Amino acid sequence: MNSNNKVALVTGAGTGIGKAVALALLRAGYSVVLAGRRAEPLQEVVKAAGSGRALAVSTDVSQPESVLALFAKIKQVHGRLDLLFNNAGVNSPRVNFEDLSFEQWQNVVNINLNGSFLCAQGAFRMMKDQLPQGGRIINNGSISAHAPRPNSAPYTSTKHAITGLTKSISLDGRKYDIACGQIDIGNAMTELAARMATGVPQANGEIAIEPMMDANEVADAVVHMAALPLSTNVQFMTIMATKMPFVGRG
Repeated sequence: MNSNNKVALVTGAGTGIGKAVALALLRAGYSVVLAGRRAEPLQEVVKAAGSGRALAVSTDVSQPESVLALFAKIKQVHGRLDLLFNNAGVNSPRVNFEDLSFEQWQNVVNINLNGSFLCAQGAFRMMKDQLPQGGRIINNGSISAHAPRPNSAPYTSTKHAITGLTKSISLDGRKYDIACGQIDIGNAMTELAARMATGVPQANGEIAIEPMMDANEVADAVVHMAALPLSTNVQFMTIMATKMPFVGRG
């Protein structure tokens, strides 16, 4: 695949889905800016890529000043942005709803929702102003954008909110040729989801091991969404381990 020298930004790019997507985009010919809070994992991805088209930028997506600095760097180095994969996210400790602290709630909201807004807005502004105008934003929604797991109120709430953000950007971006879609991922094998393979609580109170899928399958799906012409958009895609307990009753 030839990306025609397009520029992509991947947040949360140091591990998991973000890392897999960043590497897949590099293989597809994109120049990729990798953003994340920790510099060391980002540099490890750059080293693994073995490509001069990878640029690591330490970024805290929950902080407006940090996000502004990220987009200033992208403009300085590349002059434009064609794709944002809005992926950075965290979960809260698995405690009962009534025991959740406000600080735990706020941390998830700050990164998952506020961070996604700040990065999407930065990308939107750049895509609106550049020539040729336009670009694509893909938000990482999650299966939790549809249905919660037990004791997951902060994560589930932010992922439901991401769906509203996706729809709003999709509408507001039309006049600037900015396409926005969402990928909802279920049980990709990453550091964050590894516990699924050892057993996690189910809605009925049981503990069950859940089927997993390769994170590279998700990365390939994102590359497919990204490769479409701006006249075409995958508004929502759900990609999941076929036998995970989501559709039906488990």
